[in-house]
Amino acid sequence: MKNDRHNILLKSVKRLLRRDAVIHLRKIANKTHGADLSMLFRSLSVNQQHIIFNLIEDTEQKGILLSQLDENDFLALSEGLEIESFVKVLECMASDDAADLIGRLPEEQAAILLEKMKNEDSDEVEELLNYEDDTAGGIMVTDFIALKDDTTAEKAIRSLQKEHMDVEMPFYLYVVDEYGNLMGVCSLRQLVVVPPETPLKEFMTTEVFSVTTDTDQEEVAKIVARYDILAVPVVDETNKLAGIVTVDDVIDIFREEATEDILKMAGVGEEFVETQSVIRSTRKRLPWLFASCLGGVIASIVIGSFEASLSQVAYLAAFIPVIMGMGGNVGIQSSTIVVRGLATGRFNVRDVWAVVSKELVIGLILGTGYGVLIGTVAQFRYNTAAVALSAGLGTLSSMSIASLMGSIMPMLFVRINIDPAVATGPFVTSSIDFISVFFYLYIATRLLGI
Repeated sequence: MKNDRHNILLKSVKRLLRRDAVIHLRKIANKTHGADLSMLFRSLSVNQQHIIFNLIEDTEQKGILLSQLDENDFLALSEGLEIESFVKVLECMASDDAADLIGRLPEEQAAILLEKMKNEDSDEVEELLNYEDDTAGGIMVTDFIALKDDTTAEKAIRSLQKEHMDVEMPFYLYVVDEYGNLMGVCSLRQLVVVPPETPLKEFMTTEVFSVTTDTDQEEVAKIVARYDILAVPVVDETNKLAGIVTVDDVIDIFREEATEDILKMAGVGEEFVETQSVIRSTRKRLPWLFASCLGGVIASIVIGSFEASLSQVAYLAAFIPVIMGMGGNVGIQSSTIVVRGLATGRFNVRDVWAVVSKELVIGLILGTGYGVLIGTVAQFRYNTAAVALSAGLGTLSSMSIASLMGSIMPMLFVRINIDPAVATGPFVTSSIDFISVFFYLYIATRLLGI
């Protein structure tokens, strides 16, 4: 349904662009959400993007559109934007989103925009740009509600109505001391159910889940998900409240981190292929494909060492692909489960033996089941018990070893400070290929007495 709607919108916009139907294009541009327009922009030329962008009347929607664009599309579009209109868009955005966009721009263009922005807006953005992109400081919002601990509930409500109407996350009110140090937090519900004269310090929650400005964004996301909170406060090294990370940013973090891990495991880098040049994509894939190539070469050497066995019983080769394939699939399954478990915090390196033993048992069970199946097929096909038993035992050993390696390799990589998402896939598949074929042919040679 969503794809159908997008396709209809795209066809309509392209048809109207060809006809230069500005009035109809203006209606579509202003009735379509900025996030939907960002998907549409992927299929339009830069010139067409500028036409649609300039027809949008709501500055806030322009900001949403820019923040949702891929980096390459954003840079191409931003080159033709007027400085004044670009500044207006940035000033209406949340400080963290504006900092993210400015951080993507060339230094000269970013400096011009910061100089043109209002002092208070540019100061907030420049402060955020001082932090690393993937830290709590780099993604936090500096616009939050913080009041002194002796403020009464009545005064806090009046403050919300007069001074904090435009705060992005008004669900939490943070309590600070005279130096701005974080002391506690109150929810809006708590604020309206207590007597008006009650000071915040009497009903605030002192057990606050906070992070520091240099905390990795993935750890921030885990805290928000673990404790089911809508925002997490960010403090500096002196415990002074510096900002908050909101749940909408956490959703983006989970999406980015999950995508990054999946692309790393595939050995294609950390970005989608459409955002990379041909040369860059090729360079990213080369080293991991070399690992697979090396595994294949070793497998061919192993097979060649059993040339005598294969020359006497040629149909042994018929089961090599299925045994290698079953082992490879089980290895990838186990490694994916473990890598994802490590990334989400469900597994710990100290749990290595519990995780590995469980995956090994699963591999043995699956190997036994499929070993019987493949052995039965071999018996019916060639009517030779030794070949059937070799195929069955080869499958069992391949799948068992694959489960073992697929679960233990990510743990070992973490131990030696190597990203398991990057290294596990190529090494698991490559090593399983030659190990599984070795055990199969070794078992067959022994059983057939060759």
